[in-house]
Amino acid sequence: MNSQPDVLVVGGGATGTGIARDLALRGVDVTLVDRDGLSAGATGRSHGLLHSGARYAESDAEGALECLEESRVLREICGECVRETRGLFVQLAGDDPDYFEEKRAACEEIGIPVEVVDGDTARDAVPGLADAVERAMWVPDGVVVPSRLVAANAADARDHGARILPHAPVTSMTVEDGRIAAVSLGGDVAETVEPTYVVNATGAHAGKLAAMAGVDVEMRPTRGVMISVGYEGLEPVLNRCRDPADGDIIVPHDGEVVLGTTSVPVDDPDAYETADWEVDETVSECATILPDVADAEHVRTWWGVRPLYEPEEAARGGRGISRGFHVLDHASDGRVDNFASVVGGKLTTYRRMAEVTADRVCERLGVDRACTTATNELPGAAESSTLDRFVREFDGQGPTDADLVEGTDTR
Repeated sequence: MNSQPDVLVVGGGATGTGIARDLALRGVDVTLVDRDGLSAGATGRSHGLLHSGARYAESDAEGALECLEESRVLREICGECVRETRGLFVQLAGDDPDYFEEKRAACEEIGIPVEVVDGDTARDAVPGLADAVERAMWVPDGVVVPSRLVAANAADARDHGARILPHAPVTSMTVEDGRIAAVSLGGDVAETVEPTYVVNATGAHAGKLAAMAGVDVEMRPTRGVMISVGYEGLEPVLNRCRDPADGDIIVPHDGEVVLGTTSVPVDDPDAYETADWEVDETVSECATILPDVADAEHVRTWWGVRPLYEPEEAARGGRGISRGFHVLDHASDGRVDNFASVVGGKLTTYRRMAEVTADRVCERLGVDRACTTATNELPGAAESSTLDRFVREFDGQGPTDADLVEGTDTR
């Protein structure tokens, strides 16, 4: 069986489903495929932070502004896919006060709302906060429920005519006369797709997929551990206000908090070692902010792999503090005319990544319709039960939000 969609999107994380939704809303015939169910990669294995931009303010003003703008959009369109928590950057005794001031000034310059409070005021607002907190800064961070976000994007794409195939791994590509002529799918779907255009939105696997078409995409994946522990009552996201390091973020859920993370280079995003020291160090470092997590019950532990783009990360040590995104048009490098890869980026900016990619694809296809994803609310956004039904429909549960999404199993 052969199908001939306008666009084949490979990768069912936030970016891939966002691209499928954007294109479908513009009337483009889209098929989206993934291999292990939706949100099985970096999206569903993240710490789930909705960035205000404060984390990047002093190092990447442009990226921070993107986060600020997109986080505001997501609060408008995503409903129960996001949680309004606020965020608190804390300076501990011994932390560099100049770094705190640099971040505060950078946030104010960008337009990120900040409020500086002393340690006692911060502890009054956040019971259990460490005595070593000398001062803190409120910022408009939040929390993403990534499984719901991805599934809602897929549902909207489907409702506008897209095919969503969560268990259809790409097994091969046929390139003829400088174009991808056919893509073979396996898994639950044994068919050959003959798309007009192909988008590679496979995150850390972008290099592997591109290689199937004879294209070189340099990725620099790094692994990071997350540990969800039992903890009641934390409201804001907590960030250690220092240069990015292991164990510097705590993300609140209902009766749990997610502790993160490490950054260790991996050669293969499908096969990599993990280490006990990553768990121990992450817990120990997070306990300098919120001491009671040191003895809290470990509910689940998982690793995710960041989709870092090698040319951008070469000088950054793999921590990925910029995390800009790039749309690589492989026609312009003289390799494959109907193929593009989107790499890098952050969960918070997935919608903008999708818009830029969809703009490029529509230009190639001669489609003259504007993006509407910034103003169209996601389907089911007001009802968590509807969103969770979408998650089950698309086999979209990741470990990040297993305690928040009802009726699903953790991968």
